[in-house]
Amino acid sequence: MEYVKIKLNGAEISAPAGSTILEAARLANIEIPTLCYLKEINEIGACRMCVVEVKGAKTLVTACVYPINDGMEVWTNTPRVIASRRKTLQLILSDHDRKCLSCVRSGRCELQKLCHDYKLDDEEYYAGERNEFKLDESAAHMVRDNNKCILCRRCSAVCAKTQGIGVIGANERGFKTFIGSAFDMDLAETSCVSCGQCIAACPVGAIYEKDNTADVFAALADPDKYVIVQTAPAVRAGLAEAFGYPIGTDTEGKLAAALRRLGFDKVFDTNFSADLTIMEEATEFLDRVQNGGKLPLITSCSPGWIKYCEHYFPDMTENLSSCKSPQQMFGAIAKSYYAEKTGIDKEKMVVVSVMPCTAKKFEIGREDQAANGVPDVDIVITTRELARMIERAGLIYDSLPDEKFDEPLGLGTGAAVIFGATGGVMEAALRTAVEKLTGEELTSPDFTDVRGTQGIKEATYNAAGMDVKIAVVSGLANARDLLKKVQSGEADYHFIEIMGCPGGCVNGGGQPQQPGYIRNTVDIRAKRAEVLYNIDKNNPIRKSHENPVIIELYDTYLGEPGSRRAHELLHTTYVKRVINKEL
Repeated sequence: MEYVKIKLNGAEISAPAGSTILEAARLANIEIPTLCYLKEINEIGACRMCVVEVKGAKTLVTACVYPINDGMEVWTNTPRVIASRRKTLQLILSDHDRKCLSCVRSGRCELQKLCHDYKLDDEEYYAGERNEFKLDESAAHMVRDNNKCILCRRCSAVCAKTQGIGVIGANERGFKTFIGSAFDMDLAETSCVSCGQCIAACPVGAIYEKDNTADVFAALADPDKYVIVQTAPAVRAGLAEAFGYPIGTDTEGKLAAALRRLGFDKVFDTNFSADLTIMEEATEFLDRVQNGGKLPLITSCSPGWIKYCEHYFPDMTENLSSCKSPQQMFGAIAKSYYAEKTGIDKEKMVVVSVMPCTAKKFEIGREDQAANGVPDVDIVITTRELARMIERAGLIYDSLPDEKFDEPLGLGTGAAVIFGATGGVMEAALRTAVEKLTGEELTSPDFTDVRGTQGIKEATYNAAGMDVKIAVVSGLANARDLLKKVQSGEADYHFIEIMGCPGGCVNGGGQPQQPGYIRNTVDIRAKRAEVLYNIDKNNPIRKSHENPVIIELYDTYLGEPGSRRAHELLHTTYVKRVINKEL
């Protein structure tokens, strides 16, 4: 690799040719502030916070898009630079709703931090005309508040480039510019899939998930309700970040302890129903392979992906596994098997889910998600909402002991916990499907070819004389590219795993938000996924079909995987929505 030498604040440094000033500065451990920049997603130099001085340049230049050249001299913190950045912040604040105390991002807001760093007081902005917008609360999962939008365009870039959807973007021009849907439609009227990646990207409080914590507190306070909670695999890999722990810290035991102290009657684990999903999905896959069913079979755990398929690839809904997601399977079993076993009235049972995924809020309202005449799941909160509940309840997270989940619906295998990482569902399914195909025990349950954070992964495994061709995809733009190849005949697979969020659930739209400089320099997805793979490695049971609770459930209640009763409780249907011909 060719390197060039530049002077940065008087010190000589080397950086790869073609680097921007921002990238070169980071190699020298100098952080230039940004608000709009997201690496490889939103490199547009729009916010003007990253301006620097370059010798010979007549104006300040934006570091995020300005390339370095040999012998260049750059200054990042001169009085002129600082004055320009302060002026930019003043202009942003002049058309910004400054109700910081009530803002969901207060204390974790990138704009707020910069105002503090550059010592702007509460009155340092330009008074005058301001834009005023009504909240868009139409979607099931989130709220858009353009009164707090700073027009960084991170949200629209993620929606268009990462997810390949593009339902929001810049409308109008000049001072009247705002981020919205085409023709200023409500978000619920668009083909938004509720993935929440725009929320994760937003540096301020302009986009946030609908907060259902009050509903949970109300249920917990109702003596007539029996409130149980399930927590998804990825939550244990992200929650600690909300309390200052390093990215990639496993605090599963504290998670269980916190939920118990919030007052839930039982604290269960979605890992249990992830194992159940594998039993049904692997059976469905084998049935399709052996009996000429519709292939490739495509996984159905990600509700964002499901809605995307219904909108953009409606002709492929027949390829989707009919299995409900683990969240919904858990609720269906809780309000049937568990309710009957414990003598609890299903009408009085409230099932709460803690999820890394905002699309789960949409999923609980879908048709065919009420197997027992009552909703499978009643309330969904995100990892972030749980963190807020813990703080509001006065629980000192650091001081909580490590506790275990309750049984029986709290027992999961290593195969279940890796559902939270891209490739995890596929690997878990292969561990069961291959053993069922061959009738032999695997020498190793690890299918490492499907691991990693790459957007598209492919592999072929030979089982019982058959070459099983599989693909693993995360991020909906990648899903679009792969499925177009399947439709054209360019690609041929038996089994495809698709996760709506890049990197899988560990990077879900409901996980703790990280500021831009962390998103741009740290592989957050890999660090969180490592937590799950370590839990899997140390679990004494690593295959879903060896989970003793799952075995008992089938022996005493469901019969066998794919049975009529299993289909009534654990399977669902899909909708062919409006086809987007511009895809």
